[in-house]
Amino acid sequence: MEIKPKVHEEAVQINEIPWKAFPDALSQGGIRWKMLHASPEMGAWAAIFECPAGSSFNAHFHVGPGEYLLTKGRMDVRGGKENGGDTVVAPAYGYESANARHDKTFFPVDSEFYMTFLGPLAFINEDGSPIVNVSWDEAQRAYAA
Repeated sequence: MEIKPKVHEEAVQINEIPWKAFPDALSQGGIRWKMLHASPEMGAWAAIFECPAGSSFNAHFHVGPGEYLLTKGRMDVRGGKENGGDTVVAPAYGYESANARHDKTFFPVDSEFYMTFLGPLAFINEDGSPIVNVSWDEAQRAYAA
């Protein structure tokens, strides 16, 4: 049996990473992001998102769980509190369980949040059929493009 190499630790200076446009096919309103880390051994990835007032992520579900920290603004998840979902105002923490479905994640004011995804984020059509699975590998490729 071969001894496998240890995965190296990583420290990232967020201000040294450029903001890039999040794909228009997956969001509305000019969301930008910084890819911070990809973890092949865990199937995880982490990013920070800048979401202008009125922006939103298209319908998706979390194949694996995820955790976020809203550092600025407001986020209406699953339609917001008035529609049976959650409305979070910064500073706020949230946990998304595996298979949590979000038909729209909306930012009514300028917002920013950090998120770790444990597994892919599956963007879907209205009927639930997949458009794309954004895994740790796909996220890296999208950010590098």
